[in-house]
Amino acid sequence: MSVFVWIETFEGKASPTSWEALGAKSTLANGLGTDVTALIFGENAEALAQEAAKYGANKVIVSTDATLKDWRVEAYAALLTKLVQDHKPQVVIAVGTSRARELLASSAADTDSAMLTEAVELSVDGSRVKVVRPVYAGKILSDAAADTANGTVFLTIRGRAFKPNAINEGASAEVTQVDAVATEDSLNTKVEAFEASTGTVNLTDAAIIVSGGRGMANNPKDPPDGVADPAVWKAQDGYANVLQPLCDVLGAALGASRAAVDAGYIPYAHQVGQTGKTVSPDLYIACGISGAIQHLAGMRTSKVIVAINKDAEAPIFKMANYGIVGDLYKVVPALTAELKKRLGK
Repeated sequence: MSVFVWIETFEGKASPTSWEALGAKSTLANGLGTDVTALIFGENAEALAQEAAKYGANKVIVSTDATLKDWRVEAYAALLTKLVQDHKPQVVIAVGTSRARELLASSAADTDSAMLTEAVELSVDGSRVKVVRPVYAGKILSDAAADTANGTVFLTIRGRAFKPNAINEGASAEVTQVDAVATEDSLNTKVEAFEASTGTVNLTDAAIIVSGGRGMANNPKDPPDGVADPAVWKAQDGYANVLQPLCDVLGAALGASRAAVDAGYIPYAHQVGQTGKTVSPDLYIACGISGAIQHLAGMRTSKVIVAINKDAEAPIFKMANYGIVGDLYKVVPALTAELKKRLGK
């Protein structure tokens, strides 16, 4: 019996948020009285096994078969299902990325097992795994549970809801190599290449996010620095010349509301909300965002929320820890300048 933790990788490197699943494992392993086994598939898996040990894995199962080099759910799910059938772990846990949700749901269906998703709190009551998870676009929290006595429980946790364990440089783990289950001929999907985005911070992993909304279109009397021709000033200039400098100072990711994305101010990849990215940063700064429920659904679990808006009645202020009523084109540059002084940048 064990708790399995799937470590997501890309091009031979572990996703930073994957280690959060090993951080969450302590509650499960201690409560269920079992050890923790990390699962690492694909390129460089054996080297990553030692890294998993430093983050708290007691054992590691790796597979470096060529069919697992690139993400394909058919290959990954076939192997995970076989491991679950062979070892019968009490819980399989992963951080709830799109890949993890797809993988765990596939294997849960294959093994006729229970699945709990988007957990932000975990506890164990006897053989029952209990979670707290946001529902109805995050407006309320729901309690849910599944009993490991009835079989393996598959579980995804919300990213940044749990902290990774402190690194133990002297730790080691028992590593077991296993063969893949699917063959290349049996896989319908072929990966030809990846096209990577450059120059942006991953919103899901970001500890700090600065987002702009429809208010970015409010043409300031004094256009942002860097605008070549104030007569043709556009909202896009606000993102590049007002919000991005604040992001640079804080080491933050640049986000946006759906209204801003739909208006063409910024690409969809930056969208935070119910139809965009769900984020839980330590600090979320909302600039010119009114606070529509669709946007709040994607960022309400942020640790600290700062709202900057000209409208004192904007709904975002009801959720914000700190609010500034004012023109973002005056407030943000002043905030950026002060942070540069205090941070010595």
